[in-house]
Amino acid sequence: MPDSIKDFESAIAELETIVKQMEEGDLPLDRSLALFERGIALSRYCHDQLAAAERRIEQLTDRGDLKDASHLLESNDVDR
Repeated sequence: MPDSIKDFESAIAELETIVKQMEEGDLPLDRSLALFERGIALSRYCHDQLAAAERRIEQLTDRGDLKDASHLLESNDVDR
């Protein structure tokens, strides 16, 4: 089990594997605790990544207010 987290998708995949292993329920206590600790780290990483993505989307859309951009398409059609 690598300590580093490559990216969001690999973190989700590893988290799903950990959940599946823990749901089987036949792990020794030490292994269960190690998997739980890793799962918490992965969960926090994913949560932070999602929060960062949400902040970025809010910045790109000017505080979450989506703006109608259809006028941009219409002006491009006239220019062609």
